[in-house]
Amino acid sequence: MTKIIIKVAVLLFCAVSSCFSQEQTWKKLTTEPYPGKQDDITFIDENTGWYVNGYGKIFHTTDGGTTWEKQVEQKGTFFRTIAFVDENVGFAGTVGTEYFPNVTDTIPLYSTKDGGKTWKPVNYKGSYVKGLCAIDLVKEQYINHGKIDYKTHLFAVGRVGSPANIMMSHDGGETWTSKSMNNYCKMLFDIKMFNKNEGIVCAATSEDITQSNALILKTTDGGETWQKVYQSTRPYETTWKVSFPTKDVGYVTIQSYNPDPNVKQQRIAKTTDGGKTWTEINLVEDAGTREFGIGFIDENHGFVGTMNSGFETIDGGVTWQKIDLGRACNKIRIYKDKKGNIYGYAIGVNVFKL
Repeated sequence: MTKIIIKVAVLLFCAVSSCFSQEQTWKKLTTEPYPGKQDDITFIDENTGWYVNGYGKIFHTTDGGTTWEKQVEQKGTFFRTIAFVDENVGFAGTVGTEYFPNVTDTIPLYSTKDGGKTWKPVNYKGSYVKGLCAIDLVKEQYINHGKIDYKTHLFAVGRVGSPANIMMSHDGGETWTSKSMNNYCKMLFDIKMFNKNEGIVCAATSEDITQSNALILKTTDGGETWQKVYQSTRPYETTWKVSFPTKDVGYVTIQSYNPDPNVKQQRIAKTTDGGKTWTEINLVEDAGTREFGIGFIDENHGFVGTMNSGFETIDGGVTWQKIDLGRACNKIRIYKDKKGNIYGYAIGVNVFKL
């Protein structure tokens, strides 16, 4: 009888937990007004985070986004992406020149060692990097003098509008090398590395959007070589952002720039085998709902940001419900704290907190 009672209690607890997880909501935070799409936000714990925008500004919070301090304002710089290794060491990538107006900064990557108070250009060896759109990092466990330690590997890719390059560091950002990706693709938007060797990038086949297909590439040798694992069959398409809630299940947003108002279907690419193969799932039939950011809590529960609104699914993308994520939500980051509790942040015209 005791075992039956315990089993029933566990089932009830799981049912209640599932119900609560589906009722998580996004709240708009108070931030400095910005007229367009802001591109990236990152947190190292529940309280400490940073976000960037195209006005060359970097903002920092230590209270979970309740208040923000402007750390940097660098006119002529379009900050596109940001990542932090810890509370001190971080990196901010720029989109570069000749794509957006009034952008003069040709330095693709900056670094900080004091939590964002000061930033310096990053030196690198290899092919010239015009600009960056995403940074990812993985921490590799190893034994250091009898104690468990971590090596940090960083990967950065770009850019929208071409050319396609990847930057890599295997010593926590102390030294960097770059490599052209133009033999594999013409634009790069996002990267997800599962470890120092395996990962995928979101790409496009052509810098001419009228000829472009959405493209996903996979590497198993740390970015030395890449294999095509998905390519759309329609013109005017690119990929955009990626989310892998587990090592097997992942999602990528597909952008359509087709000017034909009769082309309404918006799609997402999904994998269930770690990025080896991909299938398309439908989001919504709406020609004006161009997709941007994507973030999943688990294999089934996730969110997509679009030009006009946000969408939520709790069944792995079979069905979607419209939610408020603000306009042009470009990056959605989902985290777990040390107790396993879920929290998240999303950025576009506004900043939202899960």
